Amino acid sequence: MNEAKQGARGLRRIGNAFFYSLAGLRHALRHEAAFRQEALLALILLPLALLSWASPLGKAVMIAAVMLVLIVELLNSAIEAAIDRISLEHHALAKFAKDAGSAAVLLSLLNLAAVWALILFG
Repeated sequence: MNEAKQGARGLRRIGNAFFYSLAGLRHALRHEAAFRQEALLALILLPLALLSWASPLGKAVMIAAVMLVLIVELLNSAIEAAIDRISLEHHALAKFAKDAGSAAVLLSLLNLAAVWALILFG
């Protein structure tokens, strides 16, 4: 493969990836209502986790559960965008992809509630 088609390497590649990631977060915050709501929830829950009386491991698991919701929501948004880019026409597989992404978000939220309840009240 010729050098021009290989793309950036090393630190430049890492820097590019970082800025692409920031662009993705900015886009999600501007255009995805569900992500904004979950980001607000994270802004509330992350400090609460750090201030809780849970053990350091408990705090880490609580924070991981919050972050998982944001990660899954970003992946769900990416799936929806890709499906919509392909076609806005109704198709059973497109519906399944979107429904499965939504189900993943629901499961991550249920996981968040279960983890927090078990650590704080278990």
